[in-house]
This record gives sequence, structure tokens and C-alpha cells, in this order.
Amino acid sequence: MNHDDLNHWSKRAADWASDYHSSLRDRPVRAPLNPGAIARQLPPHPPEAGEPMETIFADFAAIVPEGMTHWQHPRFFAYFPANASPASMLAEQLANAMAAQGMLWQTSPAVTEIEQVMIQWLRQALGLPEGFTGTIHDSATTTTLSAILTMREQATAFASNISGLQASPRLRFYASAQTHSSVDKAIRVAGIGQDNLIKIETDAQFSMRPAALKAAIDADLAAGFVPAGVILCAGGTSIGAFDRIGDCITVAKQFGLPVNVDAAWAGSAMICPEYRGLWAGIEGADSIVFNPHKWLGVQFDCAVQFLRDPTPQVKTLGLRPSYLETAGREEIVNFNEWTVPLGRRFRALKLWFTLRAYGLEGLRARIRNHVAWAEEACADLAAIAGVQITSQPSLSLFSFALETQAKTEALLARINDDGRIYLTQTLHEGRYVIRVQVGQFDCTRTDVQMIAKVVAELMT
Repeated sequence: MNHDDLNHWSKRAADWASDYHSSLRDRPVRAPLNPGAIARQLPPHPPEAGEPMETIFADFAAIVPEGMTHWQHPRFFAYFPANASPASMLAEQLANAMAAQGMLWQTSPAVTEIEQVMIQWLRQALGLPEGFTGTIHDSATTTTLSAILTMREQATAFASNISGLQASPRLRFYASAQTHSSVDKAIRVAGIGQDNLIKIETDAQFSMRPAALKAAIDADLAAGFVPAGVILCAGGTSIGAFDRIGDCITVAKQFGLPVNVDAAWAGSAMICPEYRGLWAGIEGADSIVFNPHKWLGVQFDCAVQFLRDPTPQVKTLGLRPSYLETAGREEIVNFNEWTVPLGRRFRALKLWFTLRAYGLEGLRARIRNHVAWAEEACADLAAIAGVQITSQPSLSLFSFALETQAKTEALLARINDDGRIYLTQTLHEGRYVIRVQVGQFDCTRTDVQMIAKVVAELMT
């Protein structure tokens, strides 16, 4: 295959993509769960000679779509979405064609400089104050790890990168039980240890209690531990819980502790000024993560980290051997020094295309619709005999259950085997419940109304 062939097959691929998206409503949302079914259709050994692209493409069309859970399906109401607007898909195609490795400013100046401008566009869109800067990571997990590594180094006067944690006192981090498991993973990967992540008591709204945070820090100080940082939740994955951001930041600052806010899903909603009360006090955070790939239509992967001051993170993660220097440009920004990987894709291009193609007003309209439609769906489900709403809508996320766990599990299995919609489960206050999250880029009110329709049909 050469570039002339690529030209032909790119057009074929674009036609296939158009047909795929136009047929999504006719497909079951989730792939049949038959382990090994796809692998058995592939030869056990690689080909010795090249094969015609016609054959390869035909195999793709015959095998792959049937084995996919369709994340762009308009009735995908599971997890959080990984949206891909058409404008974002186009930008990703162009970025793939250039195949730049943007590890340094000099390796592709446009990659770095467009990223810098997009961070500022998003800062303004979310209503964050001037002074915040930031960068783009692959996912919130990596972003959270970067923040925790930075907190670790600050707590050890930047010694643990050199001497290891064995030379440091025992560090402690604080989060609520509503934070994502990526916080736990980051604590483990950073060498802190799961036992040193203290989950703070929450109130009736499942928000971290500021007084409980203060008590935990005081107790650790009295025990000779070193508090190192606080991770707050703005839109938890399970039921969409929000910590009392401003109040908890006030407590953290009393002890001089840095604060990272995980707003991976809900951060996108803050382009709508009316929702910003949910994270009131956010301007006091040291680090904030949100994923435009979850709710702004920017293709996965694209996780944005805002930083009040990038200096500690660059000091933590940055390395500049001679082969990564840019002669005469010692003060230039090289974003690999802000993140874990050295290699960096051109993620900012899809942000640029998406924000320009739809505008903030177009994106706000989608988010507002999703919130309104989720509230309608919740009310429709509540009207079905036997359905119990177990958490009210937090933006576009809520949960429900039946009388017993067995009945709830059986209903969820029937829903997902039916294929018209896709939902997932979580544990809420120890109870097995079904999550509903509205946020797919192309969904309509009619698609969302299908949730109650399917549930009512499958309960009978």
C-alpha cells in the first residue's frame, strides 16, 4: 500500500464511517458478550506475504463492527461517554496524517502553541480566573497521577525523586469515597501505598465534610505522619457527587496542602455559568482535571489539566538531557516536562476544530439538553411501579433500582441483552443500583425517552 492507495482507501473509509454512523440506531448498543468469538475469526499466525487491501477491508467490515460496543450510539447511557463529534473526527484524521511527535516545541511548534492557546480558550470557557495555565494528557488517570506525584515531591522537598520514599516520613493523602478509582491507582503507582489514602466521611449529600477533613489531618500530624495533599471530587463517577470544593480548600490551605480537583466528567458542564455553583471555590485549587472527550465532543483521548503554577509539576516530571534541548531556546515550553510520557500526540487540533465548529453556545445547548432530558427520564422511571430512584439527577446522572438486588441485576441483564439502550451498575450506600448517564453527542430527546420505555417493557 502506498500513498496513492491511501487516497483511495481513505475515501472508502470515509464512506464506511458515514454509513456506520447513519445505521447506529439500528444496531444493538453493546456487543454480544461471547469471549473468544472475535479472536476465533482471525488466523492464528501472521501472513508471510502482503494481502490485498480489498480483502483486509472486507474482513474489517465483516468482523469488527459486530464485535464492538458502539460508544457513539445515541442510546449509549452507560459509563460516561467518549464522544467524537464530526469536527473532532476530521481533526483527528488530519493529525494522524501528519503523525507528529510533539514532545518538544521544536519537533512541531504548532502542536505546542495551539495547545497553549486551547488551554486558555478552555480556561475562559469554564470561568476560571486568569493565571491558570495547563496542558493536555491522555486521560484523567494520568493527570491525577501527575498531580499526586507533584504533591509527593512538594511534601518531601523534592527529595523522593532522588532518594526514594524510604528516606521520607510516611505521607498521607485525603479524598472522599466518591472519588474515582484513578485516585487509588495513582496513590499506588506513586509509591504512597493504599493505606495512606484516607477516605474522608461525607455528609447527606455525599460531599466531603470539611470538619472531618480537618480532624483527619490533625490526627495524622499528631501521629507523626506528613499530610501531602487533598483530592476533591466534582461530579463523581458513581452518582455524580460534588465535594464542598471551597470549604474543603479552605481547610487544606490552613495546613498548607495542595489541592487537586477531579472534574473529569462534570467539568465540561461548567461552560454553562448556571452550573458553576456546583464547584464554587474552584479558583482556590492548585490543579484541576477535566476531560473534553467526555462531554464536549472532543474525540478520546483528551484530558486537560489546569495548573495554578506549573513550576512544581515541571520540577517533578521534567527531565532535559542534551538530546532534548532546543539550542537558543532554553526557556521555551516543552510539554513533555509537564506530563508523564515523553511522546505527545497532537491532541489540541481536535479541540481547536470542535470549539470553532460548534461554538460555546452550541456546546452549551447540548449539555443543557442532556441535563433536562435526564431529569425527564428520571421522572418517567419514578412513575413505573416497582422502580425506586436511588439518587436524584446530578447534572445528567442518576441511579435507580428495583426492590431486591437479584431483581435489579436481572433487569439490567435484560436491558443490555435487548440492545436498544446500554446502562451500567454501581454500588451506592452498599446497594446494587443501575446508573443512567445522558451525554452522547448525537442523542435526542426521543433517544432518552427510550430509557423508561425499555425499562417498563422489560419489567413485565
